[in-house]
Parts: sequence; structure tokens; C-alpha cells
Amino acid sequence: MVQANLQLDDLPQRRWTVEEYHRMLVTGILTSDDRVELLDGQIIEMVPQDPPHAATTSSFGNDLVILFADKAWVRQQLPITIAPNSEPEPDIAVVKIDSRRYRNRHPIPEDIYLVIEVADTTLNYDRKRKAKVYAEANIPEYWIVDVNQQQLLVFRVPQGDVYQVEQVLGVNDTIAPIAFPEVVIGLSSLFG
Repeated sequence: MVQANLQLDDLPQRRWTVEEYHRMLVTGILTSDDRVELLDGQIIEMVPQDPPHAATTSSFGNDLVILFADKAWVRQQLPITIAPNSEPEPDIAVVKIDSRRYRNRHPIPEDIYLVIEVADTTLNYDRKRKAKVYAEANIPEYWIVDVNQQQLLVFRVPQGDVYQVEQVLGVNDTIAPIAFPEVVIGLSSLFG
């Protein structure tokens, strides 16, 4: 009799929905002290932020608030809802201005212009797993700030679970988001 070596990925997994995830928060199973996010039905523990990650997120987010004034809102490390089974907390999300200020719901893909993740230790995860979730949700543009290589990975034109256009920009480059071509961002300030 041959016994197969089962791997965790070979076993059936219980996937959670956004609704179930919210119930866990309401009932106290998960609390604000739990640094987790729901991604593709799995509750994922978020990696603690080291100083380069935190500083980049904060300074870039603050710069974007100024650049997008009266055009869009910039949310930092707050949830976005991708039904039925994802509620990630991207480092930065540029979203439509909402008259109710998203008091009764988180932004959904139709509200989102751009999602940005800052990566130092999570580059592979952000590039593969998160890109897949964002592309499937048809989020038009996704950027990854690679703090180690001082480059910006740009993903555009989602189709299915992949982005059709990928671009790598360096410290001397500039970029304008698809939704706001008039907002030109110099990357030297991002990595300076």
C-alpha cells in the first residue's frame, strides 16, 4: 500500500466570504488588534511594517493627497471590498470622492482608480497574489513601490486574472495615472 504525501495545498480549504469576515469582526472573533486581511477567501496575517515601508507609505500617501486634491480621495491602509471573498487593505488606494465619505461601506472596484502596495519583504506576494486579485476585480491600475530596488512596478489593462501591461520605472522616471493624465508624479521624490 502506497501512502501519498499530502501537502496543505492538496487538502480542501474553507474559503471565507466578505460577509462572513465582517461577522467575525462584529462578534469579536477578529479585532482591530489582529493585523489581517481577507484575500481570495483566506484570512492572511499582514507583515509588520519596517521603517522603510512605513516611511514610504506615509510620505507617498501624503504627496498623493496633495496631488489629487479635489479629484479623488487617497486612503492609506484601509480596506477595499472585492466581493465575494476579498477585502485587502492596500497601502494606498486612490478612489472616487464619495458624498457619504464611505461611512456605510468600503470602496468597491468601481470606486477605485488606482491601488498601490509598498513592498520591501512582500514583493513576490504583491506581484503575484495581490496582482491576481486586483486584476480579477478589474481594478484598472496597480502599482508596487519596490523600496529595495527603488523602482515602481506598474500594472495596467486587467484581463481575467492578469494585467496585460507591465512596466518598470526607475528613480529618474515620471508617471501619470490612467484616470488622471494631468497628474504627473516624479519618482525621484518617492525614492529621494
